[in-house]
Amino acid sequence: MVAITWTETQARRLKELDALKSDLSRHFRSTSSREKTYQQLEKTLVTRQRRRLKAYREIHKRPALCRLESGLTELLVKDGFVQVTTPIMMSKGLLKKMSIDADHPLNSQIYWLDKNKCLRPMLAPHLYYVLVDLLRLWEKPLRIFEVGPCFRRESKGSQHASEFTMLNLVEMGLPAESREGRIRELGKVIADAAKIDDYRFETVTSAIYGDTIDIIAGEDNAEIGSAAMGPHRLDRPWKINETWVGIGFGLERLLMVAEKTDNLAKLGRSLAYLDGVRLNI
Repeated sequence: MVAITWTETQARRLKELDALKSDLSRHFRSTSSREKTYQQLEKTLVTRQRRRLKAYREIHKRPALCRLESGLTELLVKDGFVQVTTPIMMSKGLLKKMSIDADHPLNSQIYWLDKNKCLRPMLAPHLYYVLVDLLRLWEKPLRIFEVGPCFRRESKGSQHASEFTMLNLVEMGLPAESREGRIRELGKVIADAAKIDDYRFETVTSAIYGDTIDIIAGEDNAEIGSAAMGPHRLDRPWKINETWVGIGFGLERLLMVAEKTDNLAKLGRSLAYLDGVRLNI
């Protein structure tokens, strides 16, 4: 006997309304039983989402993404980091300094505006550019960070988005022997602030940085951050020769893990969702 499950339309709607995984995987003895259960479940979920939207209007008044960004910014400033803001448009030449040329795997994911400019796929090239001058002007250790949108033609999926928010922090001039420990320390600071306690550090290979220390979290093993350390081969085009650590975090990924959901789209900039609540309720 073939098991009766949700229709594709029903499953999509229930997922939009934040149904539990156990509800999404339910089986039924008949289509009439399924339809009755769907009507009851959708009504319950819509009521819950309306309550969330009411709380957003009356209590939070800012999306979780903005609240997280503000909280992390305040935390890092208190820890001695200095915030910078750089352009969203990025030059082809700066990407080339990061070894991203026409043959690089990331090149096909870039939103090119013309032959020489694109929407930035990452924050690192602009941070390198700023650091060249700051290393000349300020004493070490030097700590900076940036939070802002990045853009990539990502493959479709619930854990990817073409527009996402990155936090990159860099600390330069620390003792070489303390670099890995500092990465773990800073990773814990950000994970704790995002209310994530189920995470671990793993060494992986990156297409840009080579060996990196990634922060993996949640039951779905989502990558919430990726860290590198220097001196590094990518420092050479910038004529930088310092010991450093740097970590990049995806803010929507942090929220996704903290809220125990697998839908990244609802947590970012959206016309369909407001603070994670689907508006067609």
